[in-house]
Amino acid sequence: MLPPSLRASLGLIAVLATLLGVALGVVYAGRNRPGGVDGWIQPSVDGVPPPWRNIALAVDFLAEPAGAVALVVAAVSGCLLLRWPRAAVLVVAGAVLTVGATKLLKPLVGRTIHDGHLSYPSGHTAFLTALALMAALLAVGRLGLGRTAGTALALGAALVAGAAMGWAQIALGAHYPTDTLGGWCTALAVTPATAWLVDRTADRQRERR
Repeated sequence: MLPPSLRASLGLIAVLATLLGVALGVVYAGRNRPGGVDGWIQPSVDGVPPPWRNIALAVDFLAEPAGAVALVVAAVSGCLLLRWPRAAVLVVAGAVLTVGATKLLKPLVGRTIHDGHLSYPSGHTAFLTALALMAALLAVGRLGLGRTAGTALALGAALVAGAAMGWAQIALGAHYPTDTLGGWCTALAVTPATAWLVDRTADRQRERR
């Protein structure tokens, strides 16, 4: 699930994402207002009018409980139909661990928005980024892409998904921009580690047989 060609590059990216995510969490811990970067970005995105608001709501739904479950079920069903059981495990484990990480971090950081709602990191952004990154990892493995092309595809998919959901969260006023960056970093940190763990566990079970 973690192509050998990407282990070094995605490992480095995961470390950098972890450091950035932790740094942002420390900077904004316990705060209930936008920071400097937020104040620069948020006014140009927050409160978009129709039809952009409708698009933002549609994107947001993809990471709401019903939408997220539907996406995961569809992805798992596709993997099982293609006889990729390890990929199905990755989709479930990656989604659960990524969202779980955001749930764990939110009370630790304690950043709030709108009536005390915990906001850092954005679970919506983390979920969609993780799902896109997992799909990209599957594509890299199946296409046999090298390090440069594979890394570009993985990062590109993560960037597009993270930017789309991040924009939606800011436009709807649900998160500060730095919350969405934190969610993106969470996905980049957790997903490659999850893929490595799935591979490691599957290989060990195979050796025992």
